Amino acid sequence: MLLEWAADYLAPYVPLSRGEILPAMERPPKPELGDAAFPCFALAKRLRRPPGEVAQEVAEKMRHLGSEVRAEAAGPYVNLHFSPNVWAVRLLNKVLEPGFGTSGAGQGKRVVIDLSSPNIAKPFGVGHLRSTMIGNALANLYRASGYEAVTVNHLGDWGTQFGKLIAAFTRWGDRKTLERDPMRESLRLYMKFHEEAEEEPELEDEAREWFRKLEQGDEHAVSLRGFFVDASLKEFNCVYSRLGVSFDYVLGESFYNDKMSPVVELLAQRGLLEDSDGAKVVRLDHLELPPCIIMKSDGTTIYATRDLATAFYRTREMGADRLLYVVGAEQSLHFKQVFAVLDMVEEGWSARCEHVAFGLMKFDGKKMSTRRGKVVFLDDVLNEAVRQAEAVIEAKNPTLLNRRETAEAVGVGAIVFGDLRNSRMLEIDFSLEETLRFEGDTGPYVQYAYARAVTLLEKGMAGAEEFDEPAPEALSGRLAWECLKQLAGYPEAIRLAAEQNEPSVLARYLLDTARQFNRFYRHERILSTDREETHARLMLTAAVAGVLKNGLELLGVKAPRHI
Repeated sequence: MLLEWAADYLAPYVPLSRGEILPAMERPPKPELGDAAFPCFALAKRLRRPPGEVAQEVAEKMRHLGSEVRAEAAGPYVNLHFSPNVWAVRLLNKVLEPGFGTSGAGQGKRVVIDLSSPNIAKPFGVGHLRSTMIGNALANLYRASGYEAVTVNHLGDWGTQFGKLIAAFTRWGDRKTLERDPMRESLRLYMKFHEEAEEEPELEDEAREWFRKLEQGDEHAVSLRGFFVDASLKEFNCVYSRLGVSFDYVLGESFYNDKMSPVVELLAQRGLLEDSDGAKVVRLDHLELPPCIIMKSDGTTIYATRDLATAFYRTREMGADRLLYVVGAEQSLHFKQVFAVLDMVEEGWSARCEHVAFGLMKFDGKKMSTRRGKVVFLDDVLNEAVRQAEAVIEAKNPTLLNRRETAEAVGVGAIVFGDLRNSRMLEIDFSLEETLRFEGDTGPYVQYAYARAVTLLEKGMAGAEEFDEPAPEALSGRLAWECLKQLAGYPEAIRLAAEQNEPSVLARYLLDTARQFNRFYRHERILSTDREETHARLMLTAAVAGVLKNGLELLGVKAPRHI
């Protein structure tokens, strides 16, 4: 916001449009250097003059502005200093406006986001957290940016894994055990299948035969698959409820079974299909990519065929302008191939498709694997996080009402924020101990800053008089002014997070905001004997609370009022 105001002030004094000035504006690295900085390199190149000389001339021209905005040259930069006595109240009023941070950048556009997408009959492990919460945060960020965001849970409810499970259950399973604990028993059977298949490779043929029977409607196979699907969805929905995640559509892979033949026919009509050892492929040599397999030699389709059908459906039936796939980075080649085939069908497809990749989540430095049983159930992790959070809260605030509910918000929020604070492309080595700390770069730290602000507001507003405007001098101190400037960056944090499909931008912003508020709280007394001063600083506290709460909710993290 300050950068926009700075661009407005600069526009009459440089031969550039506001649209050219604003993208170049920077925040100085130190407060003493000013509140906004304009680098003169590009302008100096256009004028064929030294940048420092140009900066000096611009600053001289702006000298008449007086105390409201002061310009000074610092080498090749024009630094602008906004007077807190003049601007603090204006800035505070802006931040307190309803809808602060939102924009209409995506007005009239629909984005369909593919997220979570766990496999049926496999545990909802810690590794699934990333796609679920990155996708959920992106949906919220896009909505805050004016888009219509549609979320789709693309369940893995079809494929050869069902043949393996049916084969394993038929050999070693027990219906009562399966019904008692379907997810853990399914995992045991899946692991046993792969262990036995190493000694008895014929098991793979048995699994393929069971899947063939499933496709042909075999009663036993269909019944078992139905049980796995129903039991899995029940388990998944419990986890989603705790995470606060919901979907506009839950459409598994099986939904597209009758939509793949038209895709194969379309590719054949366009002359894109070629034979390769009995399989049907689309050559991508011009992009130096391996061929995209559309149909295997046995006549069955694979993931690429299904994802092509999915893209057509989401665009034509759901009306998507953009398609986002929040899927692990290990699938990068797959999506490059799929997007390339879409481009060959219709030029420009890839421009509206994006693979929002993310790095692996490891546990104790080890990659998780369902096949080998190296899975940490997310529900178990959430339970432990809540247990530890409740112990910390009880020690800090033993009289707190709704302690269990607060512990749930803090524990689950810590897990979610602990993931989202990291750049999505980084590999994450999950650490529950680090995630739950109330100090440092953690969710509880931000939640606690919000709760502190709420407590101050409740104490300060009790019996308080109404004032028309806050006293400017109460907000002109260095820390109050720095806090206001930090709040002014909220719309930009949302914009950048959405543009980059990077929730960590917002998470880091919230951490910085909480830190800035805590410095203000420690060094500038908020509740004082001066009523006007108290009122002004409580208004700033309310602005901080509003931004922290709204930002946490965009990330999918609850903000308890008391901790």
